[in-house]
Amino acid sequence: MVNPADVLQGKVLIVDDQEANVILLEQMLRGAGYVCLTTTLDPCEVCDLHIKNHYDLILLDLQMPGMDGFQVMEDLKVAAPDEYLPVLVITAQPGQKLRALRAGAKDFVSKPFELSEVLARVHNMLEVRLLHKELLNYNDVLEQRVRERTTDLQESYLESIFTMMRAAEHKDEDTGAHVQRISYYSRDLARLLGQDEAFVDKIFFASPMHDIGKIGISDHVLLKPGSYTMDEWAVMRGHPLMGARILGNSNSPYLKMGAEIALNHHERWDGGGYPSGKRGEAIPLTARIMNICDIYDALRSKRPYKAALDHLKVVDIISRGDGRTMPEHFDPVILDAFQQNHSSFRDVFDAYAE
Repeated sequence: MVNPADVLQGKVLIVDDQEANVILLEQMLRGAGYVCLTTTLDPCEVCDLHIKNHYDLILLDLQMPGMDGFQVMEDLKVAAPDEYLPVLVITAQPGQKLRALRAGAKDFVSKPFELSEVLARVHNMLEVRLLHKELLNYNDVLEQRVRERTTDLQESYLESIFTMMRAAEHKDEDTGAHVQRISYYSRDLARLLGQDEAFVDKIFFASPMHDIGKIGISDHVLLKPGSYTMDEWAVMRGHPLMGARILGNSNSPYLKMGAEIALNHHERWDGGGYPSGKRGEAIPLTARIMNICDIYDALRSKRPYKAALDHLKVVDIISRGDGRTMPEHFDPVILDAFQQNHSSFRDVFDAYAE
């Protein structure tokens, strides 16, 4: 849980070529208690300022002469390719929102400014940014323990999972029981497929991190009970890439597998998944296992937008399809293993019900 006082200490850069807009945004944020504010009218300064100060949030106008907000985002990605891009774009043109999200922006504020919207979106993005930084810091601590080969490595690793899952639960209260069940589904299915115990052990601990990228999704999108707009769906489809970035660049075999699963668990055997449209064995085995486990649990679980389905109905959907979920989405070998041993999934779901 992020301390509200820490959110108000977040470092914010306001970028707009119109001085009146800069003054208005600064007054809004200072009035709400934010204290670490920097402003600039020159978009060419943004990269140097960010490299020097590592802002937690950049409020970025899109329409600026000389260098627009899209070019600023591209330059930021080149200047700091491995860093989280904490950009909240400012736009008066609805048609630019989807393009901005695809370019790497995490959210947007509409012009003319509405105080409540500005404060809500700034608070949400800073909260996510602080959670992201906590995860990175924890990952550094974990990697040091791995290098030292301490005897309590597994216990420490479990602590890291629970820390990340608590961060995810802060964003989505349905996460807890789901990730616990995913561990057991994945482990049992890996054994049925003849994988060795080292693989089974890693997937048991790595699979719960499949949706860790959702901590970077704004609450108004992640927790929306109804259907997504095109812009919101574009945001949601970004969580595999964000999860892979959070877990990547690690020497830990568990976190490496976690990153692999996070990136690929929405890919489909027939090539119809995302984010890359991989097909067949181009999808890592870990993600192919995870995909059918995730679909089973999602169909069994009650959500604000759907009722829970019983075990046999879910087995029928996965095996024969219902239009949205189809058998060709899954590796045929893994699908066969599931069909032959689906009762183990039912037992896990019953044992770890929400």
